[in-house]
Amino acid sequence: MIHLSGMDASFLHLETPESPMHVGSLQLLDLPADYEGDFAEDAKKYLSGRLHLASVFVRKLAMMPFDLANPVWVDDDDLDLEHHIHHVIMPRPGTMAQLERLVGRLHSSLLDRSRPLWEIHIIEGLQTGQVALYSKMHHAAIDGQAGVAVAKALFDISETPSVVKAPRATRRRDSSQLGMAELASAALSNTVQQYVKLIQSIPTTAKAITSVLMPVSEATGKRTFELPKGVKTAPKTPLNVSITNQRSFAGRSVPLAEIKQMAKAANVSLNDVVLAICAGALKRYLADYGCKPDKPLMAAVPVSLRSEGNTDLNNQVSTMLVSLATDISDPLERLAAIHESSSEGKKLTGNVKAAIPMDFPSLGMPSIVSGLASLYGRSGLADKLPPIANVAISNVPGPSFPLYFAGAKLATYFPVSIPGHGLALNMTVQSYNGSLEFGLTACRRAVPDVADLADYVVAEHKKLLSLIVRHESGAQPVAEKPKAAPAPAPVAAVPAKPKPAVKRKPAAKKRVASAKTAPPRSRKTASGLDGRRPAR
Repeated sequence: MIHLSGMDASFLHLETPESPMHVGSLQLLDLPADYEGDFAEDAKKYLSGRLHLASVFVRKLAMMPFDLANPVWVDDDDLDLEHHIHHVIMPRPGTMAQLERLVGRLHSSLLDRSRPLWEIHIIEGLQTGQVALYSKMHHAAIDGQAGVAVAKALFDISETPSVVKAPRATRRRDSSQLGMAELASAALSNTVQQYVKLIQSIPTTAKAITSVLMPVSEATGKRTFELPKGVKTAPKTPLNVSITNQRSFAGRSVPLAEIKQMAKAANVSLNDVVLAICAGALKRYLADYGCKPDKPLMAAVPVSLRSEGNTDLNNQVSTMLVSLATDISDPLERLAAIHESSSEGKKLTGNVKAAIPMDFPSLGMPSIVSGLASLYGRSGLADKLPPIANVAISNVPGPSFPLYFAGAKLATYFPVSIPGHGLALNMTVQSYNGSLEFGLTACRRAVPDVADLADYVVAEHKKLLSLIVRHESGAQPVAEKPKAAPAPAPVAAVPAKPKPAVKRKPAAKKRVASAKTAPPRSRKTASGLDGRRPAR
């Protein structure tokens, strides 16, 4: 058995019917030109010989008695592929909009905790002739970086599937369930180890917290207390509400080369450009609803704590807050402000990285955390409390080369992620084979027209690209503040001769025509349930 870390288990404890905690992806597959077989059956055979390459596919949870501690992972000796792999045929005409709605519905349902926590849906009937592949896995098993490692188990790098060695046969357990005494003993032993780790980490944690809250003053050389720079509160928007379990989804692609060109020309990171594109799209979308906050929107941005080369299938992630500078009208100035806020966030995260625990004692935590999560969701507190962030935005690096699934080439690789109470929209981005794939996942009630927001993402990308290319001819990068002009040399004061007073005639009064009051423009309601598209 393998114990879940405290961070991994938190995704189980925080899960409610309204907030499923699984992540997923949607790929469009181009079948070979001469293909005439049954792709769904071929895909099942292909998968059955590769699932053992990633442990997430062949292990399940064993719950502790009375939920006294975190559950453990155990091998599933009786994996039922018919439960995990599904074949779906879309009704005509099979448009991309239909596929996005189908993915939203599939992403709404909870995974069965009595089985391995994953599902794969093979979807046929698209009018393009392509086949879609939608998969989802529980966040307790993987984070974004570990998901890339799982992709290596699912996909090939050539049209001809590579030969995979069969797994070594293992002895089946006499019982599918672990005994109560065995589980209790494991929980007690793991709790002791967690407390030992916690005590050992106290000096490192204290040092990290001190470096953030009491930095060394450059003037005096002594430590003084001060709050971290860039700490801001988020404004209230229609995105920051309690959510239902119903999901909406939209996916869009933009050229990765253009994003890199923009980042290089503006002297910012690729992630800064992504945030700026999302900021412009959100600003336009919220304006459709008459929401124009004076304060800038704040984004919750996951930050990987994973060391280079680490592919463990667990969660090693933290979150930083970044201002989206939506109170700034000029897109280039907004990008510069986002770059500054992002740099401060990275600096703060780097300082406190050592203080962020990946594991912590779990005795009694499952029941307490689950109860609090349920209370928070059903009490509607997310509708009343001021939000810490307005939207979740994540950027996951993916493969720069084409991938194949059962002989079919992946044309797209859209991420599908997790909205939550108070954060009804998640904008996750993944690079793949020369493209940057935007996956927008939202609560369908809060964001019913997520496709409009996705279209704004593409429009903002083109707009920002045009402005940066135009600005690239100048010598100064976008993210650098202009240097102040040198002060003029002092000039000796010469007393000026007094001018004679001139008498002027009083100005004639002009008549001012009264302006007619223009009729107010209609706007969408805040709930967005009237079904009408806003005037652009």
